[in-house]
Amino acid sequence: MKAGVGSVRILAGRVKAVYENLPLPAPVVAAMALDAALARLRPLPLPGPRSVHRMVGAGLVITGAGLNAWALAERRRRSAGPFELERPEDLVVTGPYAVTRHPMYVGWWIIQLGAGTMAGSAWVLALLPAELLGKHRFVLSEEDTLAGLFPESYPDYAQRVPRCLGLPRR
Repeated sequence: MKAGVGSVRILAGRVKAVYENLPLPAPVVAAMALDAALARLRPLPLPGPRSVHRMVGAGLVITGAGLNAWALAERRRRSAGPFELERPEDLVVTGPYAVTRHPMYVGWWIIQLGAGTMAGSAWVLALLPAELLGKHRFVLSEEDTLAGLFPESYPDYAQRVPRCLGLPRR
């Protein structure tokens, strides 16, 4: 029995380590689950034909996935040692990080919006603003961490590049 419990703990530890290095925030997973549950319990359909929902939603999912892949590749390219998403070795300011300080969050929000649109549910549109506000506190905390890790370069970067989406500041 103890050998089996040890194996499960080892496996659980490995799964946790992999998840912690994935750019998949738990609040996004929870919000997508809530969107799906609400769509089943209290349908709130989007106006228009389902074919358009599917086409637009698929485009959004592909766009978000592409943004996440690009951001992850850019971060990995800038990591000299073992790649740990939560422990950056360098401040990445190129690629999608030159457009937004948080491209992977933006990518997941686009994916979430696309999944809801493909399902034809307006719940994602109704709930996404609240999720963005809820996530804001974590974004600020991450920015404080980056400012501490890169005190010379982060303030200028934060001044030039918008937090999530927007026009460049200079």
